[in-house]
Amino acid sequence: MHNFDFVKPASVADAVAALSTEGAQALGGGQTLIATMKQRLADPTVLVSLTGIADMQGVCMGDGGLHVGGATPHAVVAREAAKYYPALAHLAGGIGDPAVRNKGTIGGSLANNDPAACYPSAALASGATIVTNRRKIAADDYFQGMFSTALEEGEIITSVVFPIPEKAAYVKFNQPASRFALTGVFVAKYAGGVRVAATGASNNGVFRWHDAEAALSANFAASAIAGLTVDDADMISDLHGTPAYRANLVKVLTGRAVTAAA
Repeated sequence: MHNFDFVKPASVADAVAALSTEGAQALGGGQTLIATMKQRLADPTVLVSLTGIADMQGVCMGDGGLHVGGATPHAVVAREAAKYYPALAHLAGGIGDPAVRNKGTIGGSLANNDPAACYPSAALASGATIVTNRRKIAADDYFQGMFSTALEEGEIITSVVFPIPEKAAYVKFNQPASRFALTGVFVAKYAGGVRVAATGASNNGVFRWHDAEAALSANFAASAIAGLTVDDADMISDLHGTPAYRANLVKVLTGRAVTAAA
C-alpha cells in the first residue's frame, strides 16, 4: 500500500471540497477500496472518509419512501429498516459477516456496483432514487454495467430513497467463501406492477427480468414464471457456475422470492 493522506470531513460540502484535490477518492466503509489499495491496484493520494457526516447517516421514512443515508452501515439498515421495509432489512442482514456489516455502507456498495453485490438488486427492483450532492438519479438510469454507474467525478451518494412495495422478498444463493451472491433475486410488488432484479448472474451487472415482471404483474405466483426461460448469452461463466447454471438460478430464485413475498 502506498502512502496517502486521510481526511474525515463533517459535512457534505467539506467532503466535496476535499474530493476536488488531485488524486482524492471517497471512502465509505472501505470493504473494497482498502483491499484494492493493499494489492496496489488503486493509488489514491487522499482518502476522504464519508462516515463522519451526520447528514449521511440513518434510516427514516420521508417523502417518496424510506430514506437511507449513503454512509449508513449495512448492520444499521438491517436493524432500522425492518419495521418499514423488511425485505431490504433482510438483504442487509445477509451481507458478508458481522465485520463487513458494521463497516460497509450502502452508498459505498452502490457506488462500487460490484456485479455480485446485493444492494443493486434492491435499488433496481424497488425503483429507488439515488440522491447525490448534485442530483437525483433513478435506479433504472443509475446502473450502467459491471462496476459502472452514472456517478460523475466528485459526485457522492448522500442517500437512497426506496418506495415501499406492497410485498417484496430477496433470495440469494451464497458463494460460501465470500458470501457474495452467486446469484440473487429481489422481487417487489407495487400497485403499478412487479419489478424483478437479479444480481451476481450477468456480465453486465444487475438487471431486470422483464418477462417475469410482466407475468408476475398479471399473476403474483411462482407458477406464473414456470414457462419462462432466462437468456444465458450474457451470463457469467466461472469456476462456480456456467452461464446456463446462473440463468436457471435466476428463474429458481425468482420463484422462491415470489413465494416468500406472497
